[in-house]
Amino acid sequence: MSIGDVYAVASVPDCYYVDVGLYGRTEYGSVYVCDTKRPAVIDTGLGTNPEHILDALDEVGIGPDELAYVIPTHVHLDHAGGAWVLAEETDATVLAHGAGVKHLVDPERLWAGTKAAVGDRIEYYTEPEPIPEERITALEGGDEIDLGDRTLDVYHAPGHAFHQAIFHDAGSDAVFAADAAGIYVPELDRVIETSPPPGFDLETVIEDARTIDALAPETICYGHFGPVSAEGRIDEYVEATKRWVEAVETARAEFDDEDAMVEHFRERADTPDVWGERSAAGEIRMNLQGVLRYLDERDERT
Repeated sequence: MSIGDVYAVASVPDCYYVDVGLYGRTEYGSVYVCDTKRPAVIDTGLGTNPEHILDALDEVGIGPDELAYVIPTHVHLDHAGGAWVLAEETDATVLAHGAGVKHLVDPERLWAGTKAAVGDRIEYYTEPEPIPEERITALEGGDEIDLGDRTLDVYHAPGHAFHQAIFHDAGSDAVFAADAAGIYVPELDRVIETSPPPGFDLETVIEDARTIDALAPETICYGHFGPVSAEGRIDEYVEATKRWVEAVETARAEFDDEDAMVEHFRERADTPDVWGERSAAGEIRMNLQGVLRYLDERDERT
């Protein structure tokens, strides 16, 4: 698989995914294209290489004036960073959970928060531009997205981010899971945790994962990365996340500072062999920061 390659989702008719080369890596960030009666793009990548999505639309046969919807699962910029570009380049309506709409209309705070969270990896990002509010329709849990020949049921999934939604294609037994089912690493054939700040909440993350499990999908379409059989993946994710939170809590008691904790976990991780040292360390730091914030808030409550 190479950056920019487009593949069919075998279990979902007329659905494709493109590797958008997140952080310059393959098999790290995927965007889905639904070639339905009302065509849609689910997630948009960083916005740094929008040509990968535009080329995918062209390859599938969807013209700029034919795209009906751009649907970021949440407004974290690795999922929504390209929404403004697609809004400019197509006639599509942007559909996003209502909690995130303000950040698409005025992305200044989102951009500042992203820079603080990702550190020197900000070089891979493009600063988002505002999307006119009249181009955006807010979604809420319980809504349905009518793609003409199929429907996506909307579920609010705030454990990873308060503005996150997942989409269930009941007719194809598939869930577009955003980050609510973790990160699937194809090279390792394993699901790992994703717990960035500021919104990570362990209990709600588990509730979101169990929501997906209750839908009993055949396929989970991961934003990171690609479609995979759902069998056993939710249990795998829940257990991985619990272990991660426990490990961070132990490390918090052992080490004096964040850098030491990052190094501790980096030495024990196998993701550097897949993503490279820099990207893996960046993910570890963000996941660590999210859990540390969660633990601090939990301690305050108790």
